[in-house]
Amino acid sequence: MFLKPHCLPLLITLISLSCPCFGSYREVPFHIGFRQGHAYRRPTTYHPYFRTFGVSNQRNYHANPFNYNNEIWSRLDSAGVPVTPKVVNVDDFGAKANGGDDSQAFEKAWNYACSSSQGAVMVVPKNKIYHLKPVDFSGPCNSALVLKIYGTIKASVDHSDYQKHDRRWLYFDNVQNLRVEGGGVINGNGRTWWLKSCKINEALPCKEAPTAVTFNECSNLKVAGLRIKNAQQMHLTFQNCVNVKAYNLFVIAPGNSPNTDGIHVTGTQNINIKNCVIRTGDDCISIVSGSKNVRATSITCGPGHGISIGSLGAGNSAAYVSNVIVNKATLSGTTNGVRIKTWQGGSGYAKNIKFQNIVMHNVSNPIIIDQNYCDQQKPCSEQVSAVQVSNVLYQNIQGTSASNTAVKFDCSQGYPCKGIYLQDVALRSEEEDVAEASCSNVRLSYRGNVTPPCST
Repeated sequence: MFLKPHCLPLLITLISLSCPCFGSYREVPFHIGFRQGHAYRRPTTYHPYFRTFGVSNQRNYHANPFNYNNEIWSRLDSAGVPVTPKVVNVDDFGAKANGGDDSQAFEKAWNYACSSSQGAVMVVPKNKIYHLKPVDFSGPCNSALVLKIYGTIKASVDHSDYQKHDRRWLYFDNVQNLRVEGGGVINGNGRTWWLKSCKINEALPCKEAPTAVTFNECSNLKVAGLRIKNAQQMHLTFQNCVNVKAYNLFVIAPGNSPNTDGIHVTGTQNINIKNCVIRTGDDCISIVSGSKNVRATSITCGPGHGISIGSLGAGNSAAYVSNVIVNKATLSGTTNGVRIKTWQGGSGYAKNIKFQNIVMHNVSNPIIIDQNYCDQQKPCSEQVSAVQVSNVLYQNIQGTSASNTAVKFDCSQGYPCKGIYLQDVALRSEEEDVAEASCSNVRLSYRGNVTPPCST
């Protein structure tokens, strides 16, 4: 297969290379200096929330625990390829963008780009709509790779196309040093899936639908400047990945579209989500078991179900989430604000979590920890075991609540929430009623002005 030479000057992009520095990275958890207090008592002193994020054989960063990870990315971004990368246009491999299936052309283009030892830029041209069945973009590749999506990629609506692909549409597996960008559109074409959801029609059986875009076991990954819309179920999933940037993404679906999480993080370490607008029918961002060192900054959320850690512990499972920072978020009209949700009967922990500098506009349940979460048709049985929730800071959170209960800590009796800190929280009811706080089985402390406070 030969490429059109006249395309080369227009499309050459220097690619970031992998560096040995990634292999040497070793995450060390936050060292916590919380002084535990009794439930509802204001402390006379207030210790720093997260002290030191230590890294072996490296200097410590006191102010920002993600500085070390940012330094890694800076070195990666500054590295350049020593030779000109190949430009791989999907049209040169048979893609027509005429309403027919272009899946095979995309697979051939990917395989050709992935096999290049000098780096490659795979191009999806602008002003065209390409229809795809489920496609696996598999690695490892021989060198760094950039996928430039300028046009639109649209999903097949034939549900039988997905039978062999286990809940996935565009699936990137075991790829290192990958950038996906370009300003184009990924359209999951999800409406036919939503209509068959048991959450829309209770007479139908509950079945899972495909995730629009999945990155599985990828490392040194950047996804930026894309519009992802109308996913069949979840829009964008990072699964068992390491060292991820997700920047400047616009993720949208109707507010009544079922289970359409915006960005889902599972089993992933060292991920930075920044400057994203997410408007969907479920969690704007969901962070579940195995995830640590997660940072979400400058997030606009709503409609949707808010920003959630969990759910965790379903089916009596063990779940572990730690070192999460959500900073500078605006939530509007969501059914929850910043939420931690765990099932009864689980085990493990959700710890070292900061929610800070957040504005709520007409949000139900602006601050909520729910250790009795139950998202199933039949009632959940009462169980003793629970995922331990600890060392959580809510700092500088302001705005209005659509519900009378603006702060809700519904924690486990056997495993109460501990080390919960509220600092400079000002939440009022959207209506004329005074907002309230509901607090059960929680050990918390205050600093500054906190409204509404938990009663003793």
